[in-house]
Amino acid sequence: MTPAIDLAKKRGLDYRIHEYTHDSHAASFGLEAAEKLGVAAVQVFKTLVVSTDTGDLAVAILPVDKTLNFKKMAKALSANKLLSCKKVQMADPKQVERSTGYVLGGVSPLGQKKRLKTVIDSSAQDQTTVYVSGGRRGLEIELPPAQLANTLDAHFSAITDE
Repeated sequence: MTPAIDLAKKRGLDYRIHEYTHDSHAASFGLEAAEKLGVAAVQVFKTLVVSTDTGDLAVAILPVDKTLNFKKMAKALSANKLLSCKKVQMADPKQVERSTGYVLGGVSPLGQKKRLKTVIDSSAQDQTTVYVSGGRRGLEIELPPAQLANTLDAHFSAITDE
């Protein structure tokens, strides 16, 4: 189906697939997913790719109703010894698509072309399951946050604005 779902199957993850009809005019793909799936926005997570001041790319996974705090993300990458950096910014969209293999709005943390260092917002640990993109707009994968972190070799850290 998608590289994300293929990886979930291959790893034997405890996951469920959810599909909905994507509205191309939706202001926020993540909030649209939460609404159409009938789940709270705190349970649906978006996948953002950032570029560090050293030129590396990294992934931030956070609730769709929150904003990434760039300082906290840079600190999380350095503190967890994932990447040494002082600053991060949103990566160039073309660079995101090349490195992940996914189109914007459908970037999954699972099954990316290049495995990038990943930080998941610590609020995910408060959820039994979280929803992440399944690799295309209108497709979500629901799975336990610990399995997501283990599969991605990701770290949990507070990376959103309060």
